[in-house]
Amino acid sequence: MSKLILTNEVAGLGSAGDVVEVKNGYARNYLIPQGYAVAWSRGGEKQVASIRAGREARVIHDHEEAVALKDALESNKVKLTVKAGAEGRLFGSVKTGDVADAVKAAGLGDLDKRKIHITSPIKAVGEHEATIRLRDDLTAVITIVVVAAK
Repeated sequence: MSKLILTNEVAGLGSAGDVVEVKNGYARNYLIPQGYAVAWSRGGEKQVASIRAGREARVIHDHEEAVALKDALESNKVKLTVKAGAEGRLFGSVKTGDVADAVKAAGLGDLDKRKIHITSPIKAVGEHEATIRLRDDLTAVITIVVVAAK
């Protein structure tokens, strides 16, 4: 088992700044090369503190504010205009950064693309759903309307 400090959020494992123990292969072959974690050391405690401070700066502190943002996100549909072919198939797919930009352009707030989870790849025009983790205890499901650019 390897002891690591997470530098990014990893689904099912933890958030940035958490110290976790994972199997050696998972650490060596995935987490460290992808930049999601660094090896734990005694001097790494300062690094953990700075990562947690950065995470705290980005998190929504007030529960009521998060609930209000959730209601605003779920009550509105987010429109996303992308290049598409004649039959409505996209050239590529919609990424989480595209969704975050569309939410910001709609005036619904500034979201971190790492908190957005697209359930199935969006490769066609139409309505699709994405899940946004606003806080550890609160998620919002938004509707994305993908339309073809003219």
